[in-house]
Amino acid sequence: MIDTTAETLLPLAQAADELPRRRRGRKTHISTLYRWSQAGCRGVRLETVQVGATRCTSREALQRFFERLSQADGREIPPAIGGRSLAQRRRASENAGRQLEKQGA
Repeated sequence: MIDTTAETLLPLAQAADELPRRRRGRKTHISTLYRWSQAGCRGVRLETVQVGATRCTSREALQRFFERLSQADGREIPPAIGGRSLAQRRRASENAGRQLEKQGA
């Protein structure tokens, strides 16, 4: 939980600008931070607060987010929102179809 009295708030756009460059020197897009806050990444969600019309995070929340991601490496973590990915749902559906065919249904 972000403590607005003790942490340095950053609009998501500014937070994206402050992150290290990604592949081919590209900046992290603001939509990436929004996705991290809504759906999470590998089961870990970025903490944010709404300040008027602006979604904000903090340097400290980013630090906690990255630490949790680093700790989560190699462990199975359930998705934060939405359950299975599209590919997981498709594979499960195909497997169920094959099982029904084997059973003669």
